[in-house]
Amino acid sequence: MHVWVVGASSGIGEATARALARQGAVVSVSARSEAALQALVNEGQGRIQSFPLDVTDAAAVREAAQSLQRRGPLDLMVYCAGHYRAMRADAMDLIDMERHLDINYRGALNVLDAVLPAMLARGSGHISLISSVAGFRGLPKSLAYGPTKAALTNLAENLYIDLQPRGLGVSVVHPGFVQTPLTAQNDFQMPALITPDQAAAAMIEDWARGRFDIHYPKRFTRWMKLLRVLPYRLYFPVVRRFTGL
Repeated sequence: MHVWVVGASSGIGEATARALARQGAVVSVSARSEAALQALVNEGQGRIQSFPLDVTDAAAVREAAQSLQRRGPLDLMVYCAGHYRAMRADAMDLIDMERHLDINYRGALNVLDAVLPAMLARGSGHISLISSVAGFRGLPKSLAYGPTKAALTNLAENLYIDLQPRGLGVSVVHPGFVQTPLTAQNDFQMPALITPDQAAAAMIEDWARGRFDIHYPKRFTRWMKLLRVLPYRLYFPVVRRFTGL
């Protein structure tokens, strides 16, 4: 398989690129950090190729997509690029909120625009968007991050409706807490924290099973799914009680 992992310089994206290469895939990796991508190439034994880019630059995304697809049809695109900073409404930072939007959501649109035409023409391929349980419902300190992940989840649902009948696969991934540079900012205890390697293994397993909704670790994400269906009169008190915020 030929896989494009966008946002592969660290965390889940980096671990996923390594895991897929070990399993025999040809992996194209993209991120802004050329040094981090080159480190992946160096250990990839010829199975990893680097296409540095900024996902907010639509022209650069199109150029990278054209270059990597000249090396072979794309079977799977994984959008892992992400930005996160804890934020509450009494300290709203519009510039940083827009940065969340640009990287977490608009960047995904840029990549989709670059890869979907060829997949549709071929009638095969798979799109996987990395969302978050933070996109399920409003949570403390998630003023900037949560809405962009909710948008990704809704986008994936719409993509599935449109693309599945055309022979394309779509999945949305809802990780819980994963030990990455982004979550390292958190100043609270993160329940059921897992490593990026564990996250990548869970994701690859569910891709193989053909699942649309991929979430892990389930001992945590199942509780988050339960909160998703609570009525507001119960949901808000529960969140305040368990977060203390």
